[in-house]
Amino acid sequence: MVGKRMRHMSRYRDIAIALIRHGFGIVVEEIGFAPFLSLPQKMFFDAKEKEAKTTGERIRLVLQELGPTFVKLGQIASTRPDLLPEEIIRELEKLQDQVPPFSFEEVRNIVQQELGDDLNKIFRQFADVPLAAASIGQVHQAILHSGERVAVKIQRPNIANMIETDLEILQDLAILAERRLEWAARYQIRDMVDEFSRSLRAELDYTIEARNAEKISNQFKNDPNIYIPKVFWEYSTKKVLTMEYVEGVKFNELERLKQNGYNLKKLAERLAKAIFQQIFIEGFFHGDPHPGNVLVLPREVIAFIDFGMVGRLNPEMKYHFSSLVIALMQQSTDGVIKSICQMGLVPDDVNLMQLRDDVEQLREKYYHVPLSKISLGEAVNDLFRVAFRHSIRIPRDLTLLGKTLLTVEGMVEKLDPDFSILDIAEPFGRQLLKERLRPKNVAEVVWKRVSDYGEMLIGFPKNMKELTSLIKQGKLHLEIDVPELDHFLKKLDQISNRLSFSIVLLSFSIIMVGIIIGSSMGRQSTLLWKIPAIEIGFGVATLMFVWLLYSIFKSGRF
Repeated sequence: MVGKRMRHMSRYRDIAIALIRHGFGIVVEEIGFAPFLSLPQKMFFDAKEKEAKTTGERIRLVLQELGPTFVKLGQIASTRPDLLPEEIIRELEKLQDQVPPFSFEEVRNIVQQELGDDLNKIFRQFADVPLAAASIGQVHQAILHSGERVAVKIQRPNIANMIETDLEILQDLAILAERRLEWAARYQIRDMVDEFSRSLRAELDYTIEARNAEKISNQFKNDPNIYIPKVFWEYSTKKVLTMEYVEGVKFNELERLKQNGYNLKKLAERLAKAIFQQIFIEGFFHGDPHPGNVLVLPREVIAFIDFGMVGRLNPEMKYHFSSLVIALMQQSTDGVIKSICQMGLVPDDVNLMQLRDDVEQLREKYYHVPLSKISLGEAVNDLFRVAFRHSIRIPRDLTLLGKTLLTVEGMVEKLDPDFSILDIAEPFGRQLLKERLRPKNVAEVVWKRVSDYGEMLIGFPKNMKELTSLIKQGKLHLEIDVPELDHFLKKLDQISNRLSFSIVLLSFSIIMVGIIIGSSMGRQSTLLWKIPAIEIGFGVATLMFVWLLYSIFKSGRF
């Protein structure tokens, strides 16, 4: 690890300076990097004098300053309302790939190196100016010798090495932060970095995107209303992706849609059905269907492009999500809580009563609201924010689903303000629940459970033998966790102190009574060594008694 730090010292310094510049100098100091990088103290002071901004704004500015890796990580993180507070999510959603295109000469070199031939031999025409440029790659329009128009995505030169360097550094910083900062350990920063890194590395391999496109294309091969561009595998590699060029009207260009005579209500319905087909039936969906990635072709045909980000739902996740949709429509608090707990990783110390209260408050937000006015995406993301407050970890694909629904709803609402996406979602959810209850599927689930229990019973003797061995060796540790143990012990200590005080007071009183009786029977003076013992003792006992009464009344437990 030290070797990596020395090798990437300049980048560590860039990251530290960006953090300090935007008011996160305390993080740099607490993880112990300030002396290591020889940063001047004046820099920390200057950063504190800058105009105050929200935490979310400052995080966004840091990511923008540090370049493509951090911008992409921020965009991925913006899909995780179960891991990050709402105010930070809102700022991360503003992150854009604002990078200049790289030169055509570099484009030519990469294409020729990847495809193993001269650019002019592969393509009849190849546009010098890109259609679009992003942090990882850029897209050029071209024509094959067969006459087919294609869009060619080329990865930025050396971007993979830059991203790997940044991810190594982030992993190192996450480990240090979890060791030294309590909040970093609580938020499990290392796990978050690992998860975001896997998503970003997947985007660096264009063959994954090509397979995603073909998989979604197969979902709609019998649906003439949905179009997915063709992948040209012979002209595609990890760094070059060649797909059919699709020209259409973007979903947010309402005036052009109206001018072309498109039926906006039909477009809204087709888009919603296409998304729910992917989610509920196929369990594999486009994870970034923003207006730039959804085009309208003649006869209200919808075309999806750019499949770098997708979501996957296994049968269990599909079932739990459909259960959640039904519970939301029925406004069932128990159903919602059950779905959340089954979908996410629930910590052992979750406060179920407080969770129920939060869901009840959320239910009141939608109580008596017509279904046509309820945003399914907003409701799902509200639930994920509740999950965040209770440290319930939701699978990444489900939170991506929440963001996808929110994006699609925004597009549909602009096309048809009266359109209810819940009305489209409910039949898909109910169909999935019916599928779950089919005798064949029920039998499969029962058999799986029986198999699991059978394996558990087979392994029971071995496990008991190991447990017995541990007991004999004295290696069995028993850990008892009592909620609010410190508070309980403190109260117990107070009770024991008062009991001891009462016993002392009683003993003192008995001694004094004995002295008084002895003096009166012997008709002797109450003076001991010329000291009025009885009078003083009586005074002390009275004070102790009054103090004891005061303590009892003060505790409110007389």
